[in-house]
Amino acid sequence: MSDATKTYTLLGADGRPYRSAVKGLWGGHRGSKIYGRLDCLAALRAIARGGYVKHRVFFADEATAVAAKFRPCGACCKDRFQTWKTARENSERWKP
Repeated sequence: MSDATKTYTLLGADGRPYRSAVKGLWGGHRGSKIYGRLDCLAALRAIARGGYVKHRVFFADEATAVAAKFRPCGACCKDRFQTWKTARENSERWKP
């Protein structure tokens, strides 16, 4: 398959997969409902151990990950995670 016809599977705001010609900018873990950067060291270590890959999902953007009810990673998105955590502790809605 050439790069011109390559498609990627991303999750939409409804949490359902869809095909896209554009690669996702954020990765996540379906089981833990955590999203983060594609270069996240915690995720890359988990992938290297082999226990993460089958639950890996991708998002076009951060807003879509949040709409799909994923939370920010505490390792690669520390500021976002702290803001999310504070909002949760105060029973407030969080937005990136």
